[in-house]
Amino acid sequence: MRLIISILIILFCGKLFGQAPVVNLIQPFKTNNPVNASRQFLIGNTCKNCGLTINGKPAKVYPTGAFAYELNLKPGDTSFTITASIADRSASKKINYTYTLPKPAQPVKELGIESIETFPEDDLVLVAGDKIRFKVKGLPNCIVKAFNNTVLYELPKSQTKGMPGIYQGEYIVKESDNFSELKIPVTIEDSSGTKITRETKNTFSVLSPLASNVAITKGRLAHLEYGLGDDRLGGAKVGYLDSNILLKITGKVGTHYRVQLSKSRTAYIPDEHVALMPKGTFVPESLTDKWNVYGDSVYDYVRVGLFAKLPYQSFQLIDPSKIVVDVFGATNNTNWITQLQTAREIKNIYYEQIEDDIFRITIELRHAQHWGHQIYYSGNNLMIKIKQQPENLSLKNLTIAVDAGHGGTNNGAVGATGSYEKEITLDVSLKLKKALEKEGAKVIMTRTKEQFFDNKERILFYRDSLPDLLLSIHLNSSEDPIRTGGTSTYYRYIGFRNLSLDIYKRMLELGLKEYGNTGSFNFMLNSPIEYPNALIETLFLSNLDEETKILDDAFQQKMVDKIVLGVKDFLNDAAK
Repeated sequence: MRLIISILIILFCGKLFGQAPVVNLIQPFKTNNPVNASRQFLIGNTCKNCGLTINGKPAKVYPTGAFAYELNLKPGDTSFTITASIADRSASKKINYTYTLPKPAQPVKELGIESIETFPEDDLVLVAGDKIRFKVKGLPNCIVKAFNNTVLYELPKSQTKGMPGIYQGEYIVKESDNFSELKIPVTIEDSSGTKITRETKNTFSVLSPLASNVAITKGRLAHLEYGLGDDRLGGAKVGYLDSNILLKITGKVGTHYRVQLSKSRTAYIPDEHVALMPKGTFVPESLTDKWNVYGDSVYDYVRVGLFAKLPYQSFQLIDPSKIVVDVFGATNNTNWITQLQTAREIKNIYYEQIEDDIFRITIELRHAQHWGHQIYYSGNNLMIKIKQQPENLSLKNLTIAVDAGHGGTNNGAVGATGSYEKEITLDVSLKLKKALEKEGAKVIMTRTKEQFFDNKERILFYRDSLPDLLLSIHLNSSEDPIRTGGTSTYYRYIGFRNLSLDIYKRMLELGLKEYGNTGSFNFMLNSPIEYPNALIETLFLSNLDEETKILDDAFQQKMVDKIVLGVKDFLNDAAK
């Protein structure tokens, strides 16, 4: 018995001594860190059996070896020594922070201009009637003027958070203006008549009468955006357009052309997606011609005759389910619509001229669930292709697309252990593929190994493959590795919401924290209208508890099983 105990002790000690104490930091990356926020986190990993102290105080080490420690810095310099130890060995790393309080804004105290902002922000190409808005910070109680003696008015301190010397005003472009790539001078003048001039950082031009005002879309991913807003997901998209569609150009902001869709609607399109047409090209407009409605074994079709390829926008309605398509620049000249009984998903179709240059097509569907639609041109015929609800809504009759997020040079989020989102999404996606195939489904995947795919490539691949459903697998991330966590799903179009919601409900059965089912999500893989799709942010890789879960193969399988059940719930609901 003593021999057995001695052997066990030797084995245990050997295991401990086989692990070298180490401190690997994921955050911060540098030894010396100037910061302007008091809350910071030390995030990293050590050996799984190591003890950890930070400035002598014990810190939690998770089963994966990960650790996260919240700091609340005081102004000035602070050092932290992170020590990992096991048995009689230890390793340390020292990190220094310099926390500087942000300096409060100060008024300008000498004659001059501290800053000039113009709105919209960027280089602008303008037409008569456009506005250039100016916001200037300068010496208070002065006279400030911009282009063509445009007076900028000093705002009361009640509207500037107590800051004097904030001047605002706007210039309206006139028909007679013809400036080109002009940096606009702004002048400030004090009571003695002394003046100082400073130029805007952006340039301004008036669209030349000799310049083309018609562009044509090119490529397969041309898309309109509602406005000039932007974030990490890009500008909010109106939707994708077919190639060779004519657009009326009325200006440019940075790299985006402004497009006049109708008298009351404008949008923006990235310049990489259009080519300018020769001067003299007619602005797009058309009467509507004859219609046909028919179907085949998989799709229904609406064919609307036009005399030019016009821009359009579509959206989904539910309760009852409808597809609405607005065609910009079209005027009704349709006196009948031929409808064949081969159309199985279309219940009814009608139109209305909601504005002089907006023609609205409304398509009522027989089933509550939207299964996707496409819009394109065949010649000058506008085609609306509508997916019929599959007759047999069991997985063995469907094609499911599984998209493993990130890959290759795109690592995605990084966990405290150094785990990469790209690797975990692939592991989960392969398990999901196997589980779906076990149910009889055909599965197509963006990637089945470690490689890079651009999101544009993914969209085009699935647009050509046309799956019945798409599931995109990701992990979330946050600056806070301790509090922020949970599972979440995302959809963009209301007609596809049920897929993400049913999966979300099943995921919560694992006891996970709620992070929400989010709609109108402007992620590229949620943007296709051709098939129901859902983005699944399984967990937060940045959260140490959740990283522990998602690194476990058994837990990944439990999550996959719940996703499959969610898809089945979606199919059962659609069949009702």
